[in-house]
Amino acid sequence: MTAPAAPSLFDALALNGVPLRNRLVVAPMTRISASDAGVATEAMRRYYTGFARGGFGLIVTEGIYTDRAYAQGYAGQPGLTDAQQAHAWQRVVAAVHQAGGRIVAQLMHAGALSQANRFRDDTVGPSAVQPRGQQMPVYGGKGPYRMPRAMGEAEILQAIDGFAQAARLAREAGFDGVEIHGANGYLLDQFLTGHTNQRQDGWGGGIAQRMRLLLETISAVRAAVGAGFVVGARLSQGKVNDFTHKWPEGAEGANAVFAALAASAVDYLHVTEHEAWQSAFADGGATLVQHARRAAPGLAIIANGGLHAPSRAAGMLSHGATLVALGRGALANPDWPLRVRAGQPLRPFDAAVLAPLADLKDAELALRDASAAATPA
Repeated sequence: MTAPAAPSLFDALALNGVPLRNRLVVAPMTRISASDAGVATEAMRRYYTGFARGGFGLIVTEGIYTDRAYAQGYAGQPGLTDAQQAHAWQRVVAAVHQAGGRIVAQLMHAGALSQANRFRDDTVGPSAVQPRGQQMPVYGGKGPYRMPRAMGEAEILQAIDGFAQAARLAREAGFDGVEIHGANGYLLDQFLTGHTNQRQDGWGGGIAQRMRLLLETISAVRAAVGAGFVVGARLSQGKVNDFTHKWPEGAEGANAVFAALAASAVDYLHVTEHEAWQSAFADGGATLVQHARRAAPGLAIIANGGLHAPSRAAGMLSHGATLVALGRGALANPDWPLRVRAGQPLRPFDAAVLAPLADLKDAELALRDASAAATPA
């Protein structure tokens, strides 16, 4: 018997009852273009709607801060902590839906990697360990990260509640789901990572025990939004401040992480690597997506990482991915699905769009408007 063919990038599917017109996703990308009060702007509405008009089936927003304590990571970052912020997101969501797309809110707590927070002057993390590397200038940072304070039990529970309350506001704003940001070195990933989590209490220990905060956050979010709402989780090895990090527990650790997530209440896993088609570990074996698929055979998996070439994107479906998320490829080609399906050439990525700051720029928004105008009705 021959193995079944991998699905096409343009095949429709559904996530927890939410219909998607294809398997192409816009990856979450920090764009620091909200108001000082964390309110989504008209520029953000144009930005996200451009991807929907360009044919993407699903859009994952930039990381949205979840509480008025320690969650905010960047000046210009949007939040989901009050009615004003939720109402602004409602306008974005409505425009995306009108253009035929679906959109989930990525919920994020920056923890020790916070570069700017209008609510607090200090930072917190699992342990008092200074983050590696330097703050990111494209997001308004400069110099080394601040030394965080180890979170107390009450603060950990408060952070979990912040995710739950933000998820509830996301549902009220009309989002199709939420994605819990457990990747890239932010708070939930800080708890998962051994060298940043040196706790000796119930929030530390081996890699399975260090999953606790992520798993309890998932449980609280699911309880807040109910069964009929998409909940996903994003995982990575590398971090924004530690790009080449690999889980020292290797394949065994990956299996523990993904098996725990398979038993949780998530509808999908969003797995991101620098180059998603490369072996996850130095053994030259499986990709991280393949590790996730083996440990979580029943879950939808989004693959992300250097997949802007159509052949790379399609190839990840044969690695076990259900959907493919594009970052740089989507920035350069907000109409990537339409262009690829029509056999049109793709625009190269221009790094100037993220310099000197990674905020939304007039030329970028004009590209989206022009692409929309050229799209057949």
